[in-house]
Amino acid sequence: MPRIYIETYGCQMNVSDSELMLGVLGREGYVRTDDPVDADVMLVNTCAVRDHAEQRVLGRLGELKRYKRPGDVLGVVGCMAQRLGPTLLERVPQVDLVIGPDGYRGLPELIARARDGERAADVAFKSWEHYEDVPPVRSSQVSAFVTVQRGCDYRCTFCVVPMTRGPERSRKLADVVGEVTRLAEQGTTEVTLLGQTVNSYHDGQHDFAALLRAVGAVEGIQRLRFTSPYPTDFTDAVLVAMAETPAVCEHAHLPVQSGSSRTLKRMLRRYDRERYLQVVAALRQAVPGIALSTDIIVGFPGETEADFQETLSLVEAVGFDDAYTFKYSVREGTPAVRIKDHVSEETKTERIGRLIAVVRRVAKQKNIRLVGTTHEVLVEGPAKRGDLLQARTRTNKIALVEGPAEWIGTYRRVRFTGTTGSTFTAWPVESTPNVLPLRVADRGAGGEAWQPPT
Repeated sequence: MPRIYIETYGCQMNVSDSELMLGVLGREGYVRTDDPVDADVMLVNTCAVRDHAEQRVLGRLGELKRYKRPGDVLGVVGCMAQRLGPTLLERVPQVDLVIGPDGYRGLPELIARARDGERAADVAFKSWEHYEDVPPVRSSQVSAFVTVQRGCDYRCTFCVVPMTRGPERSRKLADVVGEVTRLAEQGTTEVTLLGQTVNSYHDGQHDFAALLRAVGAVEGIQRLRFTSPYPTDFTDAVLVAMAETPAVCEHAHLPVQSGSSRTLKRMLRRYDRERYLQVVAALRQAVPGIALSTDIIVGFPGETEADFQETLSLVEAVGFDDAYTFKYSVREGTPAVRIKDHVSEETKTERIGRLIAVVRRVAKQKNIRLVGTTHEVLVEGPAKRGDLLQARTRTNKIALVEGPAEWIGTYRRVRFTGTTGSTFTAWPVESTPNVLPLRVADRGAGGEAWQPPT
């Protein structure tokens, strides 16, 4: 049987797409391998958000080409493939095929053509494509990504996603619920709904609030997450659904990009600093104890030291539990290319160093206060180092705990015994003193649901 090797870069959407590709090729008899040396087909699933990500892929292609034997195929798929299209075939002669996110259904045919010596590209947008008939091949049964929305209609000046993922379109609610139901029947208890602006989901009849309620009601689903939302798409209906749906976890990834209203305006974000802080307050009122993470870009064109200081002060004001920080990267075809007054690389490097220090300090202070408290965790699998298991709280905190492999996929009560500042060491407990209240228990008691302020 032919063997397929897929290497994935970028966001959770790319991870989900790799699972789809394995599903497409699995129907044709392909078997997954984790070693490119053994592969008949090697695919690199790519990200195009930053130039650094694309340079990494180009370097990796240079390494993978050494494993090619006569008849083997090396392909580039995903967002970088969509952005560069057939020019990738010219830039990297060893690449045999280039396929964008809407072209995975054609993988078997394009691979066959590549084996016959035809180098091809498929980067056409297909507004109808949701791969509904393709069962993904997931690497974990514990937790699953479920794509509910593709593409993006927002035109942030820094972002290449509308060019690489196409216009926004949402799956039918019934199809999403059907997929989640099948996952639950197979033993999966946690799902993460994926979309570029996931809380703008609308299938023509149902909005994101309805989707949360429907997925949260699937028997067997104990935890429901979603990413990435857009700040101003947290409508009152969505907040009420989050408050009333016990499975919804107490964590939201809330990209801010900058703490400066002036910079946000240049980014064409649909909120300013004050509005973002209002969304934070609304989330915390609706979901007490919610943990917040974010994305922040440093050095956007025209960013002054005063603008950057506003970003630092926002991190302090919100008290983020985590933040993904990036230096601005010019993306050809985005409106930001035309904005003058670019920030020097030296300044961007210096600023991101200061930002990371503040983010880590704020997160560490919050995490230190959690040492000694007890939490419910889902054991996800072996930790990357040592003989411990990795587990996760509903608030997305990572804990390393000692226990048998049989615990993987189960829920445990653990007490945090220490923290590095970002992750925790933990110890399983039988009794539960000093337990932080579980929203599942609280909300299952029929208490008064959160209501938007009048």
